[in-house]
Amino acid sequence: MTREEDASPAATIDPELLKIIVCPLTRSSLRQEGDVLVGQIGGLRYPIHDGIPVLLIDEARLPDGVDSLDDFKEKYKEQIPQ
Repeated sequence: MTREEDASPAATIDPELLKIIVCPLTRSSLRQEGDVLVGQIGGLRYPIHDGIPVLLIDEARLPDGVDSLDDFKEKYKEQIPQ
């Protein structure tokens, strides 16, 4: 069982907060899906613990089909700001 599966029911992140926070890697907007925030570009998934988004790249789950953060950066390099 992962931390996400073991977590209590998802707390809804304030919509006003979602308007201003972004993925720290791609700078794309985030949307809430259950107990994670998902980046619009690439789909990095950031956990929410006790109602607090954990926006650390090292804590993000990679999207399906991407094996490493380096692979992610290579795949989305045209969309990631320098």
